[in-house]
Amino acid sequence: MKTTIQKTSILILLLLVSNTFFGQAIFDKFDGQEEVTSVIVNKKMFQMMGNVKMDAKEKDAQAYLNLVRKLDNLKVFTTTSNRLTIEMKAAADKYIKTAGLEELMRVNNGGKNIKILVKSGSNDSQIKELLMFIEGSGKGNDTVLMFLTGNFDLNEISVLTDKMRIPGGDELKNATKDKK
Repeated sequence: MKTTIQKTSILILLLLVSNTFFGQAIFDKFDGQEEVTSVIVNKKMFQMMGNVKMDAKEKDAQAYLNLVRKLDNLKVFTTTSNRLTIEMKAAADKYIKTAGLEELMRVNNGGKNIKILVKSGSNDSQIKELLMFIEGSGKGNDTVLMFLTGNFDLNEISVLTDKMRIPGGDELKNATKDKK
């Protein structure tokens, strides 16, 4: 009996850990592709950014520093390629099905489809993972796939999108306004 419980506990732990690694690795295939612009920021860089001295009078700068200390990983991939848009959509859909994300917002505007999904933390505004997928209309509009992990408050995201000029940041900002 004790061995069965231990095996079950180990199996559950492995599934949880593998799901986290899967989420980060499934999108890595887009990094380095010729028709994809990618921005990848890892925990070490966020830690270094969080140690920068800023003027305490700048409220936005302080909020930004507080947020980056809570982040683990940011991946943003953009493309105008129809082929890569299909691949990004398939990868995002596959991850959404396995990661237990809940939909925060979905918009269809003039052929541009926007999905923002999250994995909640300890309360409704705490986020462990955020996935944003913006499917361009194919008329020169970028497709954007953004994956963000950490332990942050949804209301803080607009600070990150402003300071880092993340593609799709306006859509993300609009989604967080509704949750405040």
